[in-house]
Amino acid sequence: MTEQESSPEARHHEAAIDTLEQALSVLWRRARSNSYKVAREVHPDMEPAAYGLLVLLQKQQDMRLTDIAASIGIGKPSVSRQIVMLESLGLVQKHADPLDGRAQSISLTPAGSEALAKTQSARKELFRTLLEDWDDEELEQLGSLLTKLNHSYARER
Repeated sequence: MTEQESSPEARHHEAAIDTLEQALSVLWRRARSNSYKVAREVHPDMEPAAYGLLVLLQKQQDMRLTDIAASIGIGKPSVSRQIVMLESLGLVQKHADPLDGRAQSISLTPAGSEALAKTQSARKELFRTLLEDWDDEELEQLGSLLTKLNHSYARER
């Protein structure tokens, strides 16, 4: 260890990283557990990873499979399997892409939109309950820091 690495600032920085790693580890375990519950609220047979696809389609409305895969950073085969599953559950639909008749565009079905909106409403209510004693400044700061963390992850890809 160099003299600079053992400085009080370096030790403080390393301790902060350790605390963050532990806190995020707990948060991710809880989020993973919650993802199963949330997915089951949309549809009892839906896989948890598919929830993010539904949210993406809600925002973008229509997307090609390749654009979905690029947007979430996973391979086309994985996205394709999830889309097939969501289509079999009646949550998404494929249709001819108006810009390229050879391609297919994917969108939420009315039932998919309704189920997703209902689940999102329940999730927001849970957040309201969990964070009821937080003030607006704390909520904004947490949102800002999580957004910054997400951008750091996106750059890493």
